[in-house]
Amino acid sequence: MNEWNIQSRSRLCQACERAFADKQPYHTVLIEEKQQYQRLDLCPACWESQHREGASERKGFISQWQGVYHAPPAAPVDAIQKESAESLLRKLIEAHDPRHGAVCYILAVMLERKRILKVKEQIQGESGRVFVYEQAGTGDVFTIADPNLQLDQLEEVQRATAQLLAHGLNSPPAEFAPVPAETLGAIP
Repeated sequence: MNEWNIQSRSRLCQACERAFADKQPYHTVLIEEKQQYQRLDLCPACWESQHREGASERKGFISQWQGVYHAPPAAPVDAIQKESAESLLRKLIEAHDPRHGAVCYILAVMLERKRILKVKEQIQGESGRVFVYEQAGTGDVFTIADPNLQLDQLEEVQRATAQLLAHGLNSPPAEFAPVPAETLGAIP
């Protein structure tokens, strides 16, 4: 498994299609379908009536957790666009470039330490360990593969991460380039 994806928390129950109210509790079920992770957000009524019984025995079940829905605030206009660790992680994940797997992992760990991302599950698959992170503020789910970094690789990955944070994906200076996959022991 070498593909990462982001799935936002739904604004409505995916069973009855009623919108979540601000501060309403909800349940999330993570399942694997056709070698992809699917997130299912449910209101308490649909969880109790349709999904609670036998949820963990259903085909493809990976994890279940409960959260509280927070209505998104109006986005403030930022005059100066800075690359943050979270925005860079989102861009790298959306790019689906396996060369950035180690940088994604480092960014996710940084965000976990800052309590922006929370580990919801660790999955041991055929191709290695995968972490399921949730961004608490938005409910977005990130799946990040563990690249099994060695100590002698950390300096190069840290340099690549700092380079991407400073200059973004579009304009890396010539002295820095994305870290080659073979250098990092990329995930197949």
